[in-house]
Amino acid sequence: MNKYPIYIISKGRWDSRLTAKALDRMSVPYRIVIEPQEYDNYAAVIDKQKVLVLPFSDLGQGSIPARNWVWEHSLSEGHDRHWILDDNIHRFMRFNKGMRINCGNHKPFSIIEEFTDRYKNVALSGMHYKMFGITSLTSAIKKPFLVNTRVYSCILIKNSLKHRWRGRYNEDTDLSLRCLKDGWCTILFYAFLADKQATMTMKGGNTDELYQDDGRYQMALSLKLQHPHLVEIVRKWGRWQHQVNYKPFKKNKLIFRDDYEPKGGMDNFGMKLKKVNH
Repeated sequence: MNKYPIYIISKGRWDSRLTAKALDRMSVPYRIVIEPQEYDNYAAVIDKQKVLVLPFSDLGQGSIPARNWVWEHSLSEGHDRHWILDDNIHRFMRFNKGMRINCGNHKPFSIIEEFTDRYKNVALSGMHYKMFGITSLTSAIKKPFLVNTRVYSCILIKNSLKHRWRGRYNEDTDLSLRCLKDGWCTILFYAFLADKQATMTMKGGNTDELYQDDGRYQMALSLKLQHPHLVEIVRKWGRWQHQVNYKPFKKNKLIFRDDYEPKGGMDNFGMKLKKVNH
C-alpha cells in the first residue's frame, strides 16, 4: 500500500465526491476533510471513520485554511509527507507509450512516493492532468516526469517545509514557486495522470466563492503580485490566465539521499497496473 496519508479537501460535494469514489474503487485509504455544517451529508454516504471535521467553517478564504489544517494534522501523526487531493478527480491513470490506462490499485501513489523518497531535496511531487491530452503529453513517451514546474490538485508535500498555504487564488502555483525559489525541486509525473474535472464546471468547492465575475483575472493578478518577475497575465482560451516562467529553476538539481543507491533506469515505471473499466 501507499506510505503516506491521503487527504481529500471537500466542500458541498457529498453527492458527487468524485475523488473519494475513485479511491474507493482502487481500495486506497484516505480521509475526507469537511466543514462541520456538512458532516451529516458526508457521513451519510462515506464511512464515518474516513471523515475529518474542520474546527471552522465558511471563512471566505477558499481552501487555504483547510489545507493548512491538513498539513498540521499530518505532522501531528508523525508523517514525513502527506498527499492533498482536490475533490473533483474522476480517476487516476497510467500514461505509457501513448496509452492512458485506468488504474485499479494503489500503485500510482506508492510508486510516486518511492521515487520521490529517493531524493533529499524534493518539496512537492504529483500527477499531471489527463485533460491536457495526448498531444501535450508526447514528451512523456520518452520522459515519465518533468522537474521544477508547478504541481496541482494531487500533491505529495514534504512536511518539514517552512512554507504553508497562503492567499485565496492559485495556491498550488504559489507554493510551487516559493519552494523552487528556495532551491527545492518539484516533480510533475507524466507517467501517472489525474483525470480532474475542469475548473468552474462543478457546483461546490471554490466555484461560487472565488471564481465568479472577474475571479479569473483576480487569480492571475494575485500570482503576478506574489511573483512579479516570473508571472505574466495573458488571455488564453477566451479568459484571463497566468503564465509562469520556470526557466530560472533549471539550476535546481535532484540530489539522491545519502543512503540511497541508484539502480539505474526507470524500472519501476514499467510495472503493470491493474486495468479497470468504468
